[in-house]
Amino acid sequence: MSSLWSRLEPLLAQVQKPARYIGCEDGAQVAEHAPHKVAWLLTYPDIYEIGLPNQGLQILYEILNERPDAVAERAYAPWVDLEALLRARGVPLFSVDTHRPAGDFDILAFNVSAELVYTNVLNCIDLAGVPVRAAARGPEHPLVAAGGHCTYNPEPLADFVDFFVLGDGEEVVSEITERVGEWKAGGRGAGSRERLLHDLATVPGVYVPSMYEVAYDGARLASVTPRHPDVPARVEKRTIADLGEWPYPKRQLVPLTEVVHDRLNVEVFRGCTRGCRFCQAGMITRPVRERPEAQVRHMVADGLRRTGYDEVALTSLSTADFSGIERVVADTVSDPANCGQVSVSLPSLRVDAFTVGIAAELQKARRTGLTFAPEAGTWRMRRVINKLIADDDLYGAVESAYSQGWRRMKLYFMVGLPTETDDDTLGIAELARRCVEIGRRHTKGASVTVSAGGFVPKPFTPFQWFGQNTARELQRKMWLLRDDLRRSHGVAFKWHDPKATVVEGIASRGDRRLGAVIEQVWRNGGTFQEWSEHFDLALWEDAMAAAGLSVDDVVYRHRERDEVLAWDHLSAGLHKDFLWQDWRDALDEVGLEDCRWTPCYDCGACTGYSIEHVVASARPPAGGSQGTGQGLTLAPVPVHLGPRPSARAVS
Repeated sequence: MSSLWSRLEPLLAQVQKPARYIGCEDGAQVAEHAPHKVAWLLTYPDIYEIGLPNQGLQILYEILNERPDAVAERAYAPWVDLEALLRARGVPLFSVDTHRPAGDFDILAFNVSAELVYTNVLNCIDLAGVPVRAAARGPEHPLVAAGGHCTYNPEPLADFVDFFVLGDGEEVVSEITERVGEWKAGGRGAGSRERLLHDLATVPGVYVPSMYEVAYDGARLASVTPRHPDVPARVEKRTIADLGEWPYPKRQLVPLTEVVHDRLNVEVFRGCTRGCRFCQAGMITRPVRERPEAQVRHMVADGLRRTGYDEVALTSLSTADFSGIERVVADTVSDPANCGQVSVSLPSLRVDAFTVGIAAELQKARRTGLTFAPEAGTWRMRRVINKLIADDDLYGAVESAYSQGWRRMKLYFMVGLPTETDDDTLGIAELARRCVEIGRRHTKGASVTVSAGGFVPKPFTPFQWFGQNTARELQRKMWLLRDDLRRSHGVAFKWHDPKATVVEGIASRGDRRLGAVIEQVWRNGGTFQEWSEHFDLALWEDAMAAAGLSVDDVVYRHRERDEVLAWDHLSAGLHKDFLWQDWRDALDEVGLEDCRWTPCYDCGACTGYSIEHVVASARPPAGGSQGTGQGLTLAPVPVHLGPRPSARAVS
């Protein structure tokens, strides 16, 4: 391998933010390539500012570089200004660590966490000098891999990606490295690429699209079946049972230029048992696995000392549910080494777990804004989506925050949820106004920002059978909210473009035929579709029509129970009949309590892992846990794997 720096450096004076492309961050690994090592290029298909903070990429970057038989570098999608120069000068995609050509790596691996970056994946493959379609690649080309939440429906990218990884990547990347290392040692001869892909298809958690036959029955998908007897009919996700065994990243990257989420990030637990029916992340990352509290403390203290950050985010899907949350926050803000200047952020706050105690600890440091996600504007809708937060829970959390000195907060909602009425939509405005009223008891400057996005049903959720609202209907609901909030002093309203929501629905629920659509959009210049200045719905509509596909059929149509879904040959660990029953319960407005408080619902996620959920030793009071302002006493309670309980209702 040789560096492209001498060809790249003259171009950087002609682009915005050249610091995106130079590497040299604190925490960057020293890439020591060798013939016996498998070289990974871990690629985030968006710009550096978005991709660098991604924890999944940073974790694998460290794990692979610790192995004696692997080396890993990083790449990010070049912005349109540099891409134009690269193509004009014949310079390929490169790593930011050593500026090696992407095509010289053994594996070009993408983290795919948003559907609108699919065309960027194709663009990066092409910039690497690699054939875009997997079928056109030979043994001299890198393997193209992908992981991340979007790969739970990998079929839209199946024509372009050689293999996908489902679930946690910490263990499986080593197994892949060993198989690819054996292939390299064997000479990468003619026909060997097919044999390697066949071999990778037998690794648990690895899905190789070319090892499966796809059949259709008219406009409907009929089946996806393996081509060989040793290839699994259903690919099971990988799950790390003990998060404490993987204390990564140990050396978080500290960028030289401003990025999103520019702070120390420490993952406190993985998974969620709250059972929100819209939430794909909560479903596919089950079971809950907490990081040991002592390890969290060490990662926070060591990370702050090493990076120099003055803000730490304790990350998870519901951070206030972490059993040691108040103690960790208290220790962080009171640590003398931090000189009282460290701010603690708790992303994904559940309002019914946000206590006065947490608020009191957070207010000791520099305050940032608080974000809560009620998701729906009425208690009826929150029962439908199983976000069992009563209005009093929200108001109690808001009171806790404002009473401890906060002045502003953000509330996130979705519109277009199943069974939603205009009264449910307008309930969002009423909640926001009420929150401002509560805030003004404590401060004249109280304000609330309402952020609303259109709902997209995702694979492996109970709502995977639901037909998404049309763009026109979503826009009508957004305008309904805008008009109602126009004279609400102290409330700001922002919303996501419903047209982009349509494309997200296309990419989320399409089958392998969608590959032709993605390729046409890309070839017609449709990159950076997640950026409003580049998004173009017409490109997608034209490509759908050219492929003989209907947006109504792919996005807006309700699915039947016995219909073959594009992801049925994959498994997130959840029983399909559990998801179907939860969908029926949603239509009946029946809530399902957190399984940490009830007998097991037999969703399938915990089976075989001997997982113990860490839960409060006493059920919180009916009005939520805010009342006393004291933290709950917590103790481990083993998962009960008994039969599904007959009493499920929360009314």
